[in-house]
Amino acid sequence: MTPPIVIANARIVDPATNTDRLGAVLIADGKFEGLAEGAPQGVPDGATLIDAKGLVVAPGLIDMRVFTGEPGHEYRETLATAGDAAAAGGVTSFVLMPDSDPAVDDGAIVDFIIRRAAATSKVNILPAAAITKGLRGQEITEFGLLKEAGAACLADGRQSIQSAGLLRAAMSYAANFDMTIVHHVADASLVGDGVMNESTLATVSGLRGIPLEAETIPLARDLQLAALTGVRYHAAQLSTAVSAELMTAAKRRSGGLSAGISINNLALNENDVAPYRTFFKLSPPLRSEDDRQAMIEALKSGAIDVIHSGHDPQDSEVKRQPFAEASEGAIGLETLLAAALRLVHSGDVSLMAVLRAMTFRPAEILGLAAGRLVVGAPADMIIFDPEFPWVVSEKDIVSRSHNTSFEGARLQGAVMQTFVAGASVFRHAQWPEGGA
Repeated sequence: MTPPIVIANARIVDPATNTDRLGAVLIADGKFEGLAEGAPQGVPDGATLIDAKGLVVAPGLIDMRVFTGEPGHEYRETLATAGDAAAAGGVTSFVLMPDSDPAVDDGAIVDFIIRRAAATSKVNILPAAAITKGLRGQEITEFGLLKEAGAACLADGRQSIQSAGLLRAAMSYAANFDMTIVHHVADASLVGDGVMNESTLATVSGLRGIPLEAETIPLARDLQLAALTGVRYHAAQLSTAVSAELMTAAKRRSGGLSAGISINNLALNENDVAPYRTFFKLSPPLRSEDDRQAMIEALKSGAIDVIHSGHDPQDSEVKRQPFAEASEGAIGLETLLAAALRLVHSGDVSLMAVLRAMTFRPAEILGLAAGRLVVGAPADMIIFDPEFPWVVSEKDIVSRSHNTSFEGARLQGAVMQTFVAGASVFRHAQWPEGGA
């Protein structure tokens, strides 16, 4: 048990209740005990009082797509170091993709991750279990046993299931257990040897391109199969205007559908690849500026539900290669909020909409009690300064790997303090008030 905490002079922003007001928050026994407009209504004996000085108090972020190296590749990232990076970025819960060695395709491995995370991580880690054994796309895993072990959802991580018949069977099976299928949509035959968005820029750069259809064709298939089976389906990460159109149309016809987007595809475009920097080699690839703008509109319209980091630590050996040969992926837990605030500062998206996509909506999709500032909910919360200027520097990165797409970027907005179940798990060096 931690002592009660009172946070006063806070700008309380809660997408779950569409609240944006000045007030105070009381935390006790790891949960929100009270929220008041204006000054706090008394301070309990022994409580820690934090003056937020008008900064934003919001639910902790929930990241639906995070990779680590544990088990099997701990030199890239452990559950502990990922937890540290998450806390620094204001992420209080994240879904761990099953791409490990061994893959998370057995209840015993799910149980190991839950226990290991509880022992070593500062934040909540929610393991996604593999849809197929070994992530090979050939044989379905035991969904019931995986759910019983504590799997938060089902995903094949970086892999995309190519067989429509197998995916239909998996969706039917998942629907029986009321589990969400989270699927990365990519047609392997169309992706081929492509390494960036198929465009004039790719041709000029001498790099093989990945057409938009590599995403839209399997997405159209998935949406039809989801409607056929009645499964709760989440398109893991979309990047094209046509994908947004497909999601919009499908949502009109069927319920239980949602979609995510990497912050990289919202904040960057294919022009960032031009210097052949391998930190910009991602899956899906960075698309055109027109597609990026379309995805911003999709976020505003609700076609896109969730913004995630796509945190994917890779060591220097596989990144310091010619662009075509380098591994895909970039870290992003520490920059998720600040990069998303670019959309707010540019006037493209409201603060409420951006926070909803990183708190309440992922909590809804995953069936979590977190992601909201309401009495009785877990006190997973952040205090952040939306105007705080900083420059991303490799020397300051908390993650064990340093392959960030935002190296040297000037960002505006930083987390000052992060709380998980009412306990302070991160405090910014320039935040003297954080004494909890």
